[in-house]
Amino acid sequence: MRLHGPALRLTIFVGETDQFHHHPVYTEIVHRAHKAGLAGATVLRGIEGYGASTHIHTTRILSLTEDLPLVIVIVDDAERIRAFLPQLDEIVDEGLVMIDEVDVIKYVGRRHERADRAHPGIAESG
Repeated sequence: MRLHGPALRLTIFVGETDQFHHHPVYTEIVHRAHKAGLAGATVLRGIEGYGASTHIHTTRILSLTEDLPLVIVIVDDAERIRAFLPQLDEIVDEGLVMIDEVDVIKYVGRRHERADRAHPGIAESG
């Protein structure tokens, strides 16, 4: 998949212990994004932060918490991102969901690179 030019960045802030049907919320979001064919999703684990609860979550040893902030970032074209939003309404009970307009400079998936290395000399069709 190639993505270039105007796109949307979907950023979702949740807690590490947030659950959806006995599964971590972040895992559910990533799996649904994959199933929806979105370009990619990345989960980033924060080392410290707070949200609506105003309780500070941190990795510092004296106040170590298991509920660290997580950020899921997904970038794709506007139509795909907007089509995915109803799924977030179902999954995210507590958190923050943001959309930003971005310009993608370069995005090339690795799958094609691996196929080219595995089968040198075979050109892709399509």
